[in-house]
Amino acid sequence: MRIDIITAFPEYFYSPLEVGIIRKALEEELLKVELHNLRNFSSDKHGKIDDYPYSGKPGMIIKAPIVLEAVNNVQNLLPYTPKVVLFTSTGVKLNNSIARNLSEKDGLILICGHYEGIDERVKEHFSPLEISIGDYIISGGEAAALVLIEAIIRFLPAVIKRESYEEESFENNLLEYPQYTRPPEFAGMEVPEILLSGNHQDVSKWLLKESLKRTLLLRPDLIKNRYFSKSELDIIDIIFKEFVELVNCIPKGGNDFE
Repeated sequence: MRIDIITAFPEYFYSPLEVGIIRKALEEELLKVELHNLRNFSSDKHGKIDDYPYSGKPGMIIKAPIVLEAVNNVQNLLPYTPKVVLFTSTGVKLNNSIARNLSEKDGLILICGHYEGIDERVKEHFSPLEISIGDYIISGGEAAALVLIEAIIRFLPAVIKRESYEEESFENNLLEYPQYTRPPEFAGMEVPEILLSGNHQDVSKWLLKESLKRTLLLRPDLIKNRYFSKSELDIIDIIFKEFVELVNCIPKGGNDFE
């Protein structure tokens, strides 16, 4: 897979591309990342790429002609049509499903905005996939691009084992169960006894129960449209009964309980 990144700050990516699974994917030629400095496509002798907005509001806007030339330049280098991605606050929220879908593309062009954003005509011209990584503000699309790359390459064949990511949070619309390792006891805290039992069937059932419990309590929105098997529904019934018992143990009224 090839990912072309259009950015005013290519140096932002130098270190992150040299560590972790991104480095592994690059070294094993499962992924190719090309950086394109947006300033190289500016006709201004100082490499200026932005200007004041017509709205009169504060901030600077990246010029559309410069972005269009940069994207067209990348497209002309490729024998296929890559998917253009733009990071915006109005974009669709990034999730595992989107990452998996994008991992199946031959190539992507990631446009990293900066300052107050990019001239709206870039959207009108390319009709890119707009992606948001959350309801907060960051200074540019570079951090978002790295998040997207990390999310995508986990689905590329041979980057990580399939069974590894299938057990992770958000796969099958469930949060991951709690994980433990040695020592079995630390600072008075013990690993759940069932995980030390060696009974694989009981362990699997416990892990599923904990995954369902976490999702129901912390992210019920994830399972709104999920299909549940009969065994899962039985486990959910147990979880709710335990929850009711817990609620009934809470002191009623007064200042006895905080």
